[in-house]
Amino acid sequence: MDKAFTHLDENGKVKMVDVSEKDITMRKAIAAGEIQMQAETLKMIKSGKIKKGAVLETARIAGIMGAKKTSDLIPMCHPLLLSSIKVDFDSDFSDRIKIKAEVKNSGQTGVEMEALTAVNISALTIYDMCKAVDKSMVIKEIRLLYKSGGKSGIYERKEG
Repeated sequence: MDKAFTHLDENGKVKMVDVSEKDITMRKAIAAGEIQMQAETLKMIKSGKIKKGAVLETARIAGIMGAKKTSDLIPMCHPLLLSSIKVDFDSDFSDRIKIKAEVKNSGQTGVEMEALTAVNISALTIYDMCKAVDKSMVIKEIRLLYKSGGKSGIYERKEG
């Protein structure tokens, strides 16, 4: 492996990567994760019986906002002008909601962290809105599924 950590200088000190010489390319990242819960909790979400309100729509908005604020949360992330953020949920299960986020921009650095942040913040919002009825929820399997753009090209997770 001929790879090095890009956030360390030659003396091992933390640094923000200098992207000023990188080409501007179309960047896209897709991340996914899930939140597992009791079956009754998911039924309450689907039927709108969670007292804090519309859980999935609130989580969608939170995920979008989280992606936009990634550089405020993760120290070495560059502030980015994002051109598209989508957060979707699959609740066709008995005990979990799957979350997927897609983020795009045209820029000099990728949007993987923004997609991963969107999934995390969406899951945390679901937890927050439902913790009064189910503190046993588990957020898990948060991962990058796909990324394109930039010098490193396309990455696609092989799942299965």
